[in-house]
Amino acid sequence: MELSAILIPASEGGYVALNPETGTSTQGDSIEEALANLQEATELYLEEFPLILSGRSLLTTFQVATHA
Repeated sequence: MELSAILIPASEGGYVALNPETGTSTQGDSIEEALANLQEATELYLEEFPLILSGRSLLTTFQVATHA
C-alpha cells in the first residue's frame, strides 16, 4: 500500500513526519529516521484500524496573506 508522508523541519532539529491518510505522526533526527518511524507507527495503526483507499492522495500548496 502506498501512502503519503509530509516531513516538516522541527524547530529543535530533526523532522516531524505525518501521514495524512491515517493521521499518524512521529519524528526523527534525519529524514530517513523520521520516515522509518512513520512507517512503523502507520503499520501499527493499520493493524487496529484497516484503511480502504478510494484513490491516490493529491498534495498541493496554497498561499495565505500575512499581516505584519
